[in-house]
Amino acid sequence: MSRTMTQNQNYQLAIVEDDPGLRELLYEELESNGYQVSSYGSSEDFLASLTGNQPDLVISDIRLPGMSGMQLLEQLQQRKIRPSILLITAFGTVSQAVDALKHGADDFLTKPLDLEHLLLSVERLLEHRALREEVSAYRQQRQQTPFGIVGQSRAMRMLFQQIEQIAGADGSVLILGESGTGKELVAKALHQQSARKDQPFLAVNCAGIPADLLESEFFGHAAGAFTGAQKSRAGLLKEADGGTLLLDEIGEMPLALQAKLLRVLQEGTMRPVGSDQEIRVDVRIIAATHQNLEQKIANDEFRADLFYRLETFSLQVPRLRQRGDDLELLANFFLSDLQQKQPKPVRSISAEALDTLYQYTFPGNVRELQNAIERAYTFCDGEVIQASHLPERIQSFDAPAVVDSELAVERGADDDLPSMQDLQQQHVQRVMDFTQGNKRRAAEILGVTRRTLYRWLAQEGDQ
Repeated sequence: MSRTMTQNQNYQLAIVEDDPGLRELLYEELESNGYQVSSYGSSEDFLASLTGNQPDLVISDIRLPGMSGMQLLEQLQQRKIRPSILLITAFGTVSQAVDALKHGADDFLTKPLDLEHLLLSVERLLEHRALREEVSAYRQQRQQTPFGIVGQSRAMRMLFQQIEQIAGADGSVLILGESGTGKELVAKALHQQSARKDQPFLAVNCAGIPADLLESEFFGHAAGAFTGAQKSRAGLLKEADGGTLLLDEIGEMPLALQAKLLRVLQEGTMRPVGSDQEIRVDVRIIAATHQNLEQKIANDEFRADLFYRLETFSLQVPRLRQRGDDLELLANFFLSDLQQKQPKPVRSISAEALDTLYQYTFPGNVRELQNAIERAYTFCDGEVIQASHLPERIQSFDAPAVVDSELAVERGADDDLPSMQDLQQQHVQRVMDFTQGNKRRAAEILGVTRRTLYRWLAQEGDQ
């Protein structure tokens, strides 16, 4: 068998068989392979036992006294979440078993039973069931992510509200945020929620194109405009006509090109390189950057008039460390995504691993978390991701104490100053008093998860 007995202990199996000898044989064989097993002599006895948790797999004879296996199948089919069903049939009723498959049974075996074949069938059905559950959870998770962006924290709810408000307008948008926060996802969400959603969405990284090629990339060129330009080219602005163009890392755009982009925004026209004709374009510009554009303006590295034009609407994407419990939500989302793309027995993330993730500051934000989960998933050889599977920099990170910079530090008569831990405890208590003990609200104000807050409170109680 490919699964271990420890893994089999996660599954509950029920045997419904009126033959005491066969029922006992099946019970002993399945239990010896690590499964949790219960057995019943009739369908009625089995159904009467279903008061709470139901088994993952039911193994039932078709011919039973009272309610038959086929009738039991019909009963189980009506349940909101039904178990997998393996039917046992005598050779003479194979056609009946085939009919049962058409009505929802998952497999059938004929008597006399080959126990090795039985175990293989049981394992296969349970694997298929686990896969169905994962796919269902994945789809449900996708449906619960507004605009395809995972997040339930207060900071993200505010962002979602802003996206809804801005998407319907048609002015330029400036998206600000650290690298890895998901600025392109926000841009796509704005496009998908707008009247332009059926038109092109194009994204270009201004830092990823050589400066001497940027103008041609954006505005296109006429044939013969420069050496190598054998054919005319439309350019990104024209290709995105009617739709949306995301200019990622807008702060890296050369000043000369900024002036030409400003003209497009103001007049809705552009001139391809080497052409003497103006072309009208209708495109919504969304710009994104992790840089401080106002500082770049002060350094004469960015045009103030373009900045003011772009920030008709401005969105700030929060850092991962500002999103509280979204970290765990995102970690499990990335795990589900990996389970679909690269199926492995890995099912969950341990509490210790989550605590380790919460201690880390994630300068690379959501992208860094995604990479960390992918790394852990790859190196995990069991069912649960442990802290040891995470990147070394995360495992060895020493979290600094959190201190309120506005707290006044008063000297005593002997000039003693409070420790960092004392200041942290004072500030945590101050916030707890302010929220009247509401830990969820306190965690949001402190910018940490409730898990971290509980640990701090526990440490204070141990003093």
